[in-house]
Amino acid sequence: MNGYDFQQSQMLTENPGLHAIITKMITDMRFVGIFTIIYGVITSLTILGALIGIPLIFSGMRLRDAAMEYERYLMSNDINAIFSGFERQQRSFFIQKVIIIVSIISFILYFVFLFIIIGSSGILDDLGNIQ
Repeated sequence: MNGYDFQQSQMLTENPGLHAIITKMITDMRFVGIFTIIYGVITSLTILGALIGIPLIFSGMRLRDAAMEYERYLMSNDINAIFSGFERQQRSFFIQKVIIIVSIISFILYFVFLFIIIGSSGILDDLGNIQ
């Protein structure tokens, strides 16, 4: 660790407000990570659900890993632990971002498919002829 890293690490540790925020964030990240893993397992009970559930499980695991790294930082004052925590948290957010994008695209395609089916079956034509 060079002098700059040590100074930065000392600055973070000496700030009680930041210490409290990191401690609260660790608790929240653990809860959200566990909940995301459980939700991913439940979602994975179906074949189509597994497409979303399995990435959710990995996202929850990355979030819990990040919480452990932040906790390691608070205990050891190792600045590399906080960087590792940021990296793991970034991976979790990336997985969630991909899941959100895939979900939105799937939702749009579902409605396009639904409108194509309804339009080709003549249901909309029958509704227009009602007097």
